[in-house]
Amino acid sequence: MAEDNDSSQEKSEQPTPKRQADAKRKGQVPRSRELNTVLILLVGATVLLVFGGFMAMKMGALATRFFTFERDLAFDSQLLLGALTGAMGSALLALMPLFFAVAVAAIFGQAVTGGIAFSGEAIGLKLDKLDPIKGLKRIFSVKGLMELFKALAKFALVITAAIFLLWGLSDRLLGLGTQSVETALAHVGWIVAWTFLMLSAALLLVAAIDVPFQLWTHQKQLRMTKQQVRDEMKDTEGKPEVKSKIRQLQYQMAQQRMMGAVPTADVVVTNPTHFAVALKYDQKKMRAPKVVARGVDLVALQIREIAKENKVPLFAAPPLARALYFSTQLEQEIPAGLYIAVARVLAYIYQVKNVARRGQNAAEKPTDLPIPDEFLRPSVQ
Repeated sequence: MAEDNDSSQEKSEQPTPKRQADAKRKGQVPRSRELNTVLILLVGATVLLVFGGFMAMKMGALATRFFTFERDLAFDSQLLLGALTGAMGSALLALMPLFFAVAVAAIFGQAVTGGIAFSGEAIGLKLDKLDPIKGLKRIFSVKGLMELFKALAKFALVITAAIFLLWGLSDRLLGLGTQSVETALAHVGWIVAWTFLMLSAALLLVAAIDVPFQLWTHQKQLRMTKQQVRDEMKDTEGKPEVKSKIRQLQYQMAQQRMMGAVPTADVVVTNPTHFAVALKYDQKKMRAPKVVARGVDLVALQIREIAKENKVPLFAAPPLARALYFSTQLEQEIPAGLYIAVARVLAYIYQVKNVARRGQNAAEKPTDLPIPDEFLRPSVQ
C-alpha cells in the first residue's frame, strides 16, 4: 500500500543527501557518454599533433629494424620470440603518451558529471532489464528520443564538418601527388591529425546539450514524494516512540551516574526540601568546586538520602541551593559570583570534621552567605 501511495503522489521534493548517497553507492550517477567520447577524441587528436612526429619516427625505426633482421633469426624460434617481445615493448613505449592521455581523459570525463563511483550493484545481473515491455518503454521514453536526437545530430555534424574540411583542404590533397614520398607522408599525417581534431571538436555541441540533459534526468529520477521524505526522516532520526524511549534510558543512566557520585561529594547544599546540590572540591585538581549531583523534589530527596547513608554533610541554605541549581550543570564548576558563599560553606564543613576528629570547640555555622542578585530567581522565591 505504501508503494502504491508513493507511486500515486507527485515527486515534487528535491532528493535528500541520504538518497543521493544511496544512489551513488548503487552506481546511479549522471553520466554523459558524449562528453566522455569528445574528450577522448580531442585529447587523442591533440596528442597526435604534438607527439605524432615522435611516435611516427619511433614506429618507423622499429618497423625498419624488425623487418630487416638476419636470416639466422628466422630459423631460431627463441630468438624470434625475443625479438618480437622487444619490438612490442618498444611499440608500447612509443605509443605510451597517447595511451596515458586517453586514459586520463576517460577518467576525467567520468568525474566531471557524476564523480568517480565504484559499485558492485551496478554491474550485477538485473532480470528486469531483460523485460521486453520495459525495454520498449525505455526506447520510446524521453531518454530514448534524446539518444535518437544525439545520433542524428552527431551524424549531421560530422558530415557537415567533413564536407567543409574536404572543401578547404582540396588544394592540399591534390598537391600531394607532386611531392616526394617522405614529404607527402608527413603532409598526410598533418592533414589527418588536424581533420581528426576538427571533426572531434564538432561534437562539442552535442556534448554541451547532453551534459545538462543527463544532470536534469538524474535529478528527476531521484526526486521524492513528500511521503518518501517523511519516511526517510523517520528511518534516519528514529520514530518518536523509539526516540522517547532512548531519551528515557539516557536519562536513567545519567541519573544512576549522578547518584553514584553523591558519596564522593564534600557537602550537599539543600533548600532543605525542594533543592539539593552536591559539591566536590579538590585543591590539587580543581580550580573551583564542581557540581557532581543536582535535583529537585524527588531527585533532591534521593540525593539527601544517599548523602545521609554515606555520611556526606548536609547544609541547609535555601538561597544558595537555588542559585547553585539554576546557574550550574553537572560536572561544571560553580560560577565566580558564588565563590565566597561556597567557600564559607566548605570552610564550615572542614571545621566540623576537625571538631569531630580532635574534640575541639564547635564551629560556628555561617548564616550570612553573599548571593549576587543575578543568581536569585524572584519567581522561585
